[in-house]
Amino acid sequence: IMTTCACEEGQVVIPGEFICEASERRGGRGTYTRHGRVFSSLTGSLKIKGTDGSVEVVSFARKDGSMVVAPSVGSVVLGRVTNTNQNQAKVEVFSVDGTLIPVPFHGIIRKEDVRAAEKDTVEVFNSFRPGDVVRARIISLGDAQAYALSTAENEMGVITADSDGGARMVPASWREMVSPKTGERERRKVAKIVNAVMQ
Repeated sequence: IMTTCACEEGQVVIPGEFICEASERRGGRGTYTRHGRVFSSLTGSLKIKGTDGSVEVVSFARKDGSMVVAPSVGSVVLGRVTNTNQNQAKVEVFSVDGTLIPVPFHGIIRKEDVRAAEKDTVEVFNSFRPGDVVRARIISLGDAQAYALSTAENEMGVITADSDGGARMVPASWREMVSPKTGERERRKVAKIVNAVMQ
């Protein structure tokens, strides 16, 4: 086994963080390998197994003994849109499967993953704006920088948003939000409300 791997036992890593070359150490639990490199798939600390020299990531435990939720394909996340362009929206994820996470990670909603129908007419700017809070599903690990997210399901999309004028908006339809105070309306890919009332 090669020993040139720079990773250290106990080193803290976050989702998508590069750990080492696959030729140096084999990736174990809590990791994934892409293009010959090993990356972390969750937030935790590195553990190097003595039996075969492989490296794995162990989730942090909270003081009450419960484990930090690890994002995985199929997980439902909440995040804040940080940036948009004509092809995608960047999201900073702060909750996974209903649990707040200690270290946010990045996700990307591509234009083709905004909704299930009429994908060719999707306009990212009319679906999300910076500052919007969205509910989305992880559809793949993406690249080393961000998870790939989808809002194609009816229950996925914007759940809270402020208008350009700074007024809090509520859903008016699946593609529009309105400010009860000012009457301002703006286009969004709105999440269907599930057993909840918008505040």
